[in-house]
Amino acid sequence: MPLLNSEKTALLSTAYFPPIDYFVALAGVKGAVIEQWENYQKQSYRNRCKIFACDGVLSLTIPVLTSGNNTPIRDVKIDYSKKWLLQHKRALVSAYMSSPFFEYYQDDIFNILDSGEKYLFDLNMRLLEVLMENLEITRRPSFSSDYIPHNLITDDILDFRESIHPKKGSPVYAPDEKQKPYYQVFSQKYGFISGLSVLDLLFNEGPQAGSFLRIASR
Repeated sequence: MPLLNSEKTALLSTAYFPPIDYFVALAGVKGAVIEQWENYQKQSYRNRCKIFACDGVLSLTIPVLTSGNNTPIRDVKIDYSKKWLLQHKRALVSAYMSSPFFEYYQDDIFNILDSGEKYLFDLNMRLLEVLMENLEITRRPSFSSDYIPHNLITDDILDFRESIHPKKGSPVYAPDEKQKPYYQVFSQKYGFISGLSVLDLLFNEGPQAGSFLRIASR
């Protein structure tokens, strides 16, 4: 069973094409809050995601402009002087053009990427909105009204701000449990790979992706 509680609220950071664990958490709790008052953290899902490419796991990172180590997450600007946008779109096409549902979702996602959002937080939230809609997650998250220090987290909150992280194991499943497999384009070459962006699930499973998340969250 996932380490979730349907009577609790998930506290989440913003994330770029969040991993499947992020959406399992959203589907398995009574509500969710996105932290908007924290400081930006490097090497986290806030500006990166992992996809399943022809050579295995590929990390895609949005370059950002910050004013130092204590830049509020809402003030982090996207660095469009780097050619990340074209690289990310090409990587997604290369990885998923042969997946069953990539063409069905491509335009909605690429239109947001192409919109030129100035701030990382705003881009992430627009992408999260379209992902939740396609995954049929109807309970929309709210935003934190203040930063909540870790030592003041109450028993009714599941704090995933630091635990859903590229360098950490799943905080959603117990150590002896694994994410349930689903179809992946390159699984015959590398086997099933877990911990990827929810895009991997959506492009491969299409309308069934939402059902997968709801079952996985129980």
